Amino acid sequence: MIKKYIMTPGPTPISEEVMLEHARPLMHHRSPEFSKIFMAVTEKLKKLFKTKNDIFILTSSGTGAMEAAVTNSFSRGDKVLVASAGNFGERFKKISSIFNLEVISLDYEWGDAVDPADIKKVLDENPDVKGVMVQFSETSTGALNDIKAIGNIVKKYPAILIVDAISGLGASDLRTDEWGLDMVVGGSQKALSAPTGIAFISVSDKAWKLIQKSDLPRFYFDLTTAKNYSLKTPPQTPWTPGISIIVAINKALDMLLEEGLEKLFKRHRIMSLAVQKAVEKLGLRLLVEDEDKRGFSVTSIKVPEGIDAKELTRMMRVKYGVTIAGGQGKLAGKIIRIGHLGYFGIFDIIIAISALEITLNELGYKFEIGSGIAEAEKVFIENNYLD
Repeated sequence: MIKKYIMTPGPTPISEEVMLEHARPLMHHRSPEFSKIFMAVTEKLKKLFKTKNDIFILTSSGTGAMEAAVTNSFSRGDKVLVASAGNFGERFKKISSIFNLEVISLDYEWGDAVDPADIKKVLDENPDVKGVMVQFSETSTGALNDIKAIGNIVKKYPAILIVDAISGLGASDLRTDEWGLDMVVGGSQKALSAPTGIAFISVSDKAWKLIQKSDLPRFYFDLTTAKNYSLKTPPQTPWTPGISIIVAINKALDMLLEEGLEKLFKRHRIMSLAVQKAVEKLGLRLLVEDEDKRGFSVTSIKVPEGIDAKELTRMMRVKYGVTIAGGQGKLAGKIIRIGHLGYFGIFDIIIAISALEITLNELGYKFEIGSGIAEAEKVFIENNYLD
C-alpha cells in the first residue's frame, strides 16, 4: 500500500473536520438551516478579504469568478489593461478577448513580478482604460505581485482594479478595502482547504457603477441578480449552490479564523521558506529569483539538466504517493511546483522534500542525500514555527 499525499497549489489537503462537515446529510438550499450557514460564510469571508464590500459565492471554479468579473464590469469594445506574468494572467487576456474587449497587455517573463510603475504609465497614456486585471499570487510561477502598490495607483484613475487572489488569499495578507481593490476573486480549494467547486468575488461601490452600465451577455454569473437575491429575507443565491461544499467551507473558515490571520500568514511564510531553502541546498534553482517577489503559496523549481520533469512528477506520484504539480503553458516540462498552502504543517513539507530527494537520486541527479530535509528542519527550528 502507498499512502498518498497531495502537495499541489490546488486542490489542497482537507482536514478530517472539514470532510465530516462535507459529508453531512444534504439540506435544501432555501431552508432556514442553509440560509443561516450561507450568511455565516459570507460574513467570515469578509473577515478573510478584509472588506465591507459585497461578497458573492459562486458555484464554480475560480475561473468562473474571473469570467464574472469581466462580463459584469465592461461593455463591448471597452479598453482594459491586463498585467500578465504567467498562465493565469494569460487567462484574463483570453476571457477579455472572447468578450470583445480591447486588451492592452503588459507582458512579463514568467517568474517575474508586475512592475506597478508600468501600470501607471499605461493608465497615464490611456485615460479611457476601464479596468486593470492582475494576479495577487501567480499560481503558475509562484511570484507575488505588489497589489498594495498597484491598488494605490489604480484608485486614482477611473479604472477599476480586478485582482485574481485565488491562490494568494489566505496565504499572504490581502487588504481589499485598505488597498482599494474593486473586485477580488478567490476559491475554495486553495488556502481555505475546502472541497473544490466554489468561488468568491468581492465588489466595491466603484465597481458597481461600471456594472450598472455593462452590456456584456451573462446569465448564470450575473452579479446584479446575485445582489438582488442577497437582499431577500433571508439572503439566498439565485441558483442552486454547491450546498455541501458551502457547509464544509463554513467549518474551514472557522478553523482558519480560530488560528488567526497573522499566524496563518506566518505559517505559510515559514513553510514556503523551508521549501525554498531546501531545494536550493540540493543545488536546484528557483524560477522566481528575487526572494522579495516570491509568494507563500507555491514554490516553482527549475528541473536540472538531464532530468525529465514529467517523469519526476510521475515517479513521485505513482511510486511514492506524493503528488506535486508540473509547469503550465510555456513552462511545461521545465519546472516542478510544490504547493504549501492550506492544511499543511511542517511534516508535510518534510515528506515532500524527502520524496523529491529520493526521486532525484533515483533519476541520477547528484547531491548530498538528506541535505534538503536538514535545511527545511533548520528553517522550522530557527523561525520558532509553532510559537
